[in-house]
Amino acid sequence: MENQYYTLMEKQDFYEIIENKYGELAIFIDARDGAPKDPVLQFDGKKTAVLKRDDRLSVLLENIDEETKGPLAEAEFVLIVELEGALVNRTYGVPVDNVEEVEIKGRRTRADEVIKSQSREELIKNFGAVKIWKCGEKK
Repeated sequence: MENQYYTLMEKQDFYEIIENKYGELAIFIDARDGAPKDPVLQFDGKKTAVLKRDDRLSVLLENIDEETKGPLAEAEFVLIVELEGALVNRTYGVPVDNVEEVEIKGRRTRADEVIKSQSREELIKNFGAVKIWKCGEKK
């Protein structure tokens, strides 16, 4: 098993997973500093996923909706959409790595970041979403 240690583990309290008519998934999260480098999404097939964004930062996605588990486990890639408010900061594709257990290492923190391009609603429309799942805990 690969040993990687992340200096930061950010918990994403609220996020959305959407599916378009082609079965492609997109995950909407808060924007983070800097561009990702070799990102991957690890999913345990249950309720937890970790977006390993680069060698420094991972984003924890907990309480994944029950109906979302199957499509996410079957996905080879997902589109990550980083938002600043309702505006898209950046989008990028990441491979999905199905693992038996997600290892959570690092110090938990919380942060958001910059650059504006198009609105969340416009991206959902252009993506052709047919389903949107609300996941996590809304405070």
